[in-house]
Amino acid sequence: MTEPLRLSKRMSELGLCSRREADEWIAKGWVRVDGQVVAELGSKVLPHQKISIEKQAQAQQAKRVTVLLNKPMGYVSGQAEDGYQPAFVLVRPESRWAEDKSPIQFSAAQLKSLVPAGRLDIDSVGLLVLTQDGRIAKQLIGEDTSIEKEYLVRVKYQRPGRLPDNDLKRLNHGLSLDGKALLPAKVSWQNDDQLRFVLREGKKRQIRRMCELVGLKVLGLKRVRIGQVKLGNLPVGQWRYLADDEGF
Repeated sequence: MTEPLRLSKRMSELGLCSRREADEWIAKGWVRVDGQVVAELGSKVLPHQKISIEKQAQAQQAKRVTVLLNKPMGYVSGQAEDGYQPAFVLVRPESRWAEDKSPIQFSAAQLKSLVPAGRLDIDSVGLLVLTQDGRIAKQLIGEDTSIEKEYLVRVKYQRPGRLPDNDLKRLNHGLSLDGKALLPAKVSWQNDDQLRFVLREGKKRQIRRMCELVGLKVLGLKRVRIGQVKLGNLPVGQWRYLADDEGF
């Protein structure tokens, strides 16, 4: 890579921040390239150049929060649609989990720019991550993410008998959606009517569509883990802060 890149894109690639954060910091004069302040949006850099950020940017980033929510059914993960409320409306003081050990004090400012890092369908429940931190969003939903997401899925086989072993193998690897082969997954039976899915990608309604291809109907879907962060005992409809010693 020897071609110049937009400074904001390079900062995102290096994991310093999101592109939106980068543009904000550049405009405020908080970004240096090879020791020199660069304050012009659209500026370009070469890959060998050293990028650093001022203490103001580091302090602003440190204040950004990440929230773990146990999303109930009936809420959309992103923008409001078709009369359904977005899940972030549940992030309020009275619905914070009583066992949350984080010292962070809730403030309304934390709701600004709090966006879902990944989707969870309206009829799915479980762990939803909402964050102000562009680094975490990129980590979870960036093009090159390899972080596992684990789901418990209640299913009903709609053909005679039981799901053939060969179709279970196809769920693990061998299915395609939208004309593109899916990455290998880990799919196994938990009990007679529940499968455990571990995925490294997140196409729209992926698990439901995978199940349909082998004759399974999804009756319930719950996300229980993202990377190393587990849903645990977090009650439905309640939330907590991501702890300082936790990482995906």
